Amino acid sequence: MKFTSIKGTKDILPGESHRWQYVEQTIRTVMHTFNYREIRTPAFEETALFARGIGELTDIVGKQMYTFQDRGGTSLTLKPEMTASVIRAYIQHNLGEQQPLVKLYYCAPMFRQERPQAGRLRQFHQFGAEAIGGQVASIDAETIALSLEIYRKLGIKPITLKINSVGCEVCRPPYKEKFKKYLQHVYNKLSEESKQRFDQNPLRILDSKDATDQTLTQNAPLMKDHLCKECDRHFAQLQSHLTTLQIPFIVDGRIVRGLDYYTKTAYEIISSELGSQDALAGGGRYDLLVEELGGKSTPAVGFAAGIERLLMVMEKQKVKTNNELMPLLYIASADDRGKHWALEQAMQLRRAGISCEVDLLNRSLKAQMRDADRQKALYVIVVGESELAQKKISLKEMSSGTERSISLNDLMTELEKIHTGI
Repeated sequence: MKFTSIKGTKDILPGESHRWQYVEQTIRTVMHTFNYREIRTPAFEETALFARGIGELTDIVGKQMYTFQDRGGTSLTLKPEMTASVIRAYIQHNLGEQQPLVKLYYCAPMFRQERPQAGRLRQFHQFGAEAIGGQVASIDAETIALSLEIYRKLGIKPITLKINSVGCEVCRPPYKEKFKKYLQHVYNKLSEESKQRFDQNPLRILDSKDATDQTLTQNAPLMKDHLCKECDRHFAQLQSHLTTLQIPFIVDGRIVRGLDYYTKTAYEIISSELGSQDALAGGGRYDLLVEELGGKSTPAVGFAAGIERLLMVMEKQKVKTNNELMPLLYIASADDRGKHWALEQAMQLRRAGISCEVDLLNRSLKAQMRDADRQKALYVIVVGESELAQKKISLKEMSSGTERSISLNDLMTELEKIHTGI
């Protein structure tokens, strides 16, 4: 029987893994410059954590989670998103007692049982950040600046920032009733999905991709125009901070996000390269979630972004990573004595941090040279009895074809110079 990867999953092969490494390293570097520290949580949690944290009526909890029972009868779920897990860890380990503002980031696989399509797999990878412990709008602005800086460092452009305020527990309930009242006379024309959302989570109708729904809600009242005094002040401050940071933005009252825990700020970063599913990243404030999951009342804000989508945009924009791993040196052996020397010398070079390759398949010298070319080795030397007797070898630069004679005693020093200069 021949096994293949599960539908909706993807192997990341050596030919593309260097691109992932480049992206992940860039993410970590930028996160550290903003003083965010990495957190890693288990791949699965109690199902109740996501039902309570994300919302039982959301699409994620209702339709997309991978849920199973362990042998003890406990219902467990593979992580569909990270925020609930981060907050669980924050509460469990009393991280808030160590400092007033806890800044965390992650880069990890998530799991959702969706219909597989470009940029949306059943196992996918997200990076994100959570700032837990502050209510001021400057923290919202910093998380937005952080996410945008990652895309800037990676060379992705143009991208658009859309922001909104989805209110709070004071101003959102009366707005919901007003919005539902507006939709009552067109209820029968709504898509089936929006009809389901009408009673459960009517704000999500604004996020519908259905063309008829979009037309029907075109002139609907928006949450941003019905904010309470506190939410209105917070949203104005956010816009002021973004202006100070010279971050262009569009206020879009239809940005509501797909998770129930958002309050006040909600935003998306979009790219025209992704078509209708254009969101590169999304986030916002969730001031009630820590208390909802059993902790003390603690405000928080964060964002999440898909790595697969990011790589799709990089590919379409032909952004180069320039980190493809290739050996600095290929040692080709002309005979048995050369092979023994090559193995010994390769180990010394590797211990010095210099990447090199030797033939392990007893191939002909011609085949070894083809292999060096295939592996994109920067330099090649050929070693055999003759070279060892003369204590000299010829170092060939593969890109130019130029060769120079080097003493065997000087080889390590010469390669270290080349390695340092790369």
